[in-house]
Amino acid sequence: MGDNSAAETTGACPAERVNAAYKDTAGDRGRTRHGEPGQSPDDVARDVFRSVVGSADYPCVGARSVLRQDRADTHGYPELGSMRSARMLLTDLTRFARTVDLDRGFASFIAVFLHDPKCDESGFEELLWRQLQHIHDLDDTSPDRTVSPDPADPNFGLSIAGTAYFVIGLHPAASRPARRSPLPMMAFNMHEQFESLRAAGRFDRIRDTIRRRDADVAGDINPMVADHGEASEAAQYSGRRVGPEWRAPFRP
Repeated sequence: MGDNSAAETTGACPAERVNAAYKDTAGDRGRTRHGEPGQSPDDVARDVFRSVVGSADYPCVGARSVLRQDRADTHGYPELGSMRSARMLLTDLTRFARTVDLDRGFASFIAVFLHDPKCDESGFEELLWRQLQHIHDLDDTSPDRTVSPDPADPNFGLSIAGTAYFVIGLHPAASRPARRSPLPMMAFNMHEQFESLRAAGRFDRIRDTIRRRDADVAGDINPMVADHGEASEAAQYSGRRVGPEWRAPFRP
């Protein structure tokens, strides 16, 4: 997923239908799809991811390619912002970084949270950063030295298990169509992949295509987008529009 990645929750991206199809049940990885007992949380997560990215007007061509080529490592987790989810995410992201074959093309790690807290954009932003803080606090590895650990630094990147990621948050209450999803979701994209695109001379074209498609869907240009090194990417993570005085609620 690029810096603008989701779809309209109308038409081809049926948020209401997907929300109605999934029942929030108790348990950790024991959640099931309503009407289909025994379906795993990961199966539910993959269904939700496909419902978003499969939309014809979904703006992120990178994410559509990831879906088409089966390059999304997608998993379901309990509550967004919980320590329980953080432990699971740290384990899964560590494995993802160690096993993904970047020579096969762009890949994304997708986390779908199966409980919808039904919060507004500010509430989602708080939960997203709480989740990232929990992961960081559990992580005892050295940070990726290709990025800054300071979220106020223009060269900031979220480092997990020694790998730098750009994070995209999606949720039902997002004001921009390109950040809406039936359930809270986070996409983790390795910084290394963006640098490879830059080295190959492909990054600018893909970035501009995503931004143009996003503007077509939303009716205007996303004011939050910026290239790495121009402004801290932390301001883009939750999808909420923030001003220059905003600071990420994150302790390196």
